[in-house]
Amino acid sequence: MVQQKATQQVRKAIIPAGGLGTRFLPATKAQPKEMLPIIDKPAIQYIVEEAVQSGIDSIIIVSGRHKRAIEDHFDKSYELEKELEERGNEEMLTIVRDISHLADIYYVRQKEPLGLGHAVLCARRFIGDEPFAVLLGDDILRSEPPCLQQMIAQYEDTGSSVVAMMEVPWDQTHKYGIAAFDETDPSRIRDLIEKPAPGQAPSNWAVVGRYVLDPAIFELLEHAKPGKAGEIQLTDSLQRLNHISPILAHRFTGKRHDVGDKLGFVKATIDFALEREDLADEIKKFLRERLI
Repeated sequence: MVQQKATQQVRKAIIPAGGLGTRFLPATKAQPKEMLPIIDKPAIQYIVEEAVQSGIDSIIIVSGRHKRAIEDHFDKSYELEKELEERGNEEMLTIVRDISHLADIYYVRQKEPLGLGHAVLCARRFIGDEPFAVLLGDDILRSEPPCLQQMIAQYEDTGSSVVAMMEVPWDQTHKYGIAAFDETDPSRIRDLIEKPAPGQAPSNWAVVGRYVLDPAIFELLEHAKPGKAGEIQLTDSLQRLNHISPILAHRFTGKRHDVGDKLGFVKATIDFALEREDLADEIKKFLRERLI
């Protein structure tokens, strides 16, 4: 049974994007949070690019009301391409065209914001009976090779679901899903606690926005009861799945940007700007002047 699972390729991914983005109001009153730009690229494009670089060829974005801009961004733009072509702006024309060719992207509407678990369940028909990835748009993870690619290799080697984990400060553990590990196997997750009370966390290893999951999770989500905040929590069903089939941790050691947080969003913008040849020198100059 395990060997059969291990031979299945992970080809599909879910990107939940149905949230209201209230932490970024009023900017997100009419614009999807996922489309807020890190300099000149929407945050969600970084997520899609990681999926593609990891070998995913089909992506379903679980969206909500007022999210049409996401679909338009990944669609072909005839008028814009024609304008750029007539101007002879070949560099930008290539960039714009490449966006619409990143992957086969599909959409499903999450009619109510009922939690991450519910968003994943909305994509059940698209995924079918295959293992799949989930990438959360608030976490931009940067490593070489990409985090998701490493997780897919781990899944295909073991046949076990994989959750990305990262060390966080102990005084921040109440903000995350936190793992407890098997005493004899540091990669085996024994328990997952959603936002433990301060001082109650079993470790400081937190879930960070990437999952590779067995399709058995759907049956558990189908029968899940609302948890914290009245939402269907993915963590609760992962707990149940863990009793049926082992869930493993992928201990991520790259760079994480939490762009669902205002401060994290600003930090990400600065970090990306400092890596660009067209911006780095002026940004450094500005920061020196500003901090004197």
